[in-house]
Amino acid sequence: MKRLAIIVPCYNEQEVLVNTTSQLVSALERLRNENMIEEGRIVYVDDGSRDRTWELIEEQAIASPLVMGIKLAHNAGHQHALWAGMERSVAWADAMITIDADLQDDVSAIFQMVQLFDKGIDIVFGVRKAREADTFFKRTTAQGFYRLFQKMGGEVVYNHADFRLMSKRATRSLLLYPERNLFLRGLVCTLGYPVANVYYDRKPRLMGKSKYPLRKMLSFALDGITSFSIRPLLFISYIGLFCIVVSILAIVYGLFSYTSGRSIPGWASLMVSMWFIGGAILLACGVIGEYVGKIYIEVKRRPRYLVERETGSTPSSGEIAESRGKM
Repeated sequence: MKRLAIIVPCYNEQEVLVNTTSQLVSALERLRNENMIEEGRIVYVDDGSRDRTWELIEEQAIASPLVMGIKLAHNAGHQHALWAGMERSVAWADAMITIDADLQDDVSAIFQMVQLFDKGIDIVFGVRKAREADTFFKRTTAQGFYRLFQKMGGEVVYNHADFRLMSKRATRSLLLYPERNLFLRGLVCTLGYPVANVYYDRKPRLMGKSKYPLRKMLSFALDGITSFSIRPLLFISYIGLFCIVVSILAIVYGLFSYTSGRSIPGWASLMVSMWFIGGAILLACGVIGEYVGKIYIEVKRRPRYLVERETGSTPSSGEIAESRGKM
């Protein structure tokens, strides 16, 4: 491989950014010393941070010619930040690795990824062996999401987030996808190029806090499921059919009770049926509304992100060795 870009989306990551740069520069230096790459760069994408993240990126870009930064004009979201980094890097790099700024994903796995790339693998997924660093709640909900996603007909690598290597041709193919509702870990699985997995232990976060609270995780899961499956719409039909069957059984039971001389309170059956059918209708409307909302977003064709400014430049040969002394 000649050129490698490491794309790092950032949102309020001032606590970890300096340490992240140090570790990634060390990784690039080792890759070059072992003749695994000729050139490399770190591409930070500031996704509308409100702290000193961009200021630190500019400082790191001045200190090291390996670092460049892209500042988005607003918070476009993690997936769109990754997309921006890939679009900016694909013309230059032979392969791109995406990794989160907190470096809970093991940097040492990058070397295995590059080795697999050299063997002709276009997409290398970083897969967590276990999730001991995560809370019980996060582990449980993540496992539930992967199982639900697969049952809904989507294809995704179990315990893979967005830590992966992609070749130039795989990235260019991915960038042809026109949708605005991005769920990259699902889209990448549809490309069809040679793939492999690299397994690693997820580390605890050193500083700062997770930028994916429960609200964002639920929204991300919903985006993933509704972007890759229409089974929730079929599920609505099943609920409707179930309601009809229950209603028919209730009518039969009522007629049987009437002919047998027994009676049940009329208001009870009425209220239960109203609440049940009303809830089913609201659920159906909600699921349909989610799909209609996605159509609404797609047809507007608004840009995925806007770049406010950039810093740094594409490194040239030999700069990896020089950059270490400037950090």
